[in-house]
Amino acid sequence: MKLTAICENHLFQKAYSKGQRYVTPSLAVYVLPDYMKERLKRAHPQKKAVNRIGLTVSKKLGGAVTRSRCRRILREAYYAICRNYPVSPGHLIVIAAREKATGMKSTELEGDLLRAFRKLGIIAI
Repeated sequence: MKLTAICENHLFQKAYSKGQRYVTPSLAVYVLPDYMKERLKRAHPQKKAVNRIGLTVSKKLGGAVTRSRCRRILREAYYAICRNYPVSPGHLIVIAAREKATGMKSTELEGDLLRAFRKLGIIAI
């Protein structure tokens, strides 16, 4: 499974300002319904709705190696949740790493991300 990434800055800003937020010590998750979901659904080869994901890791957390490792771990935690739980499609999801995330493993971040998704109503369990 490949992520559909958020590449435009205005979408990040929209998720930050208008989206629902849940914060844990290791990450902050912002969720906003995607207004482009119908057009993206028609353009998708399998005609299904997808979530668009944005991962942000600040330079405050460390150098390039640390930030890249943190992004890889966040991506793997998201993949694990999508494999094991029914994640509702059609959202803009921005996951921002915080200071504690740099020393965590993907299974620990998966727990925090799962808790955030449940609180934000993306996973109905």
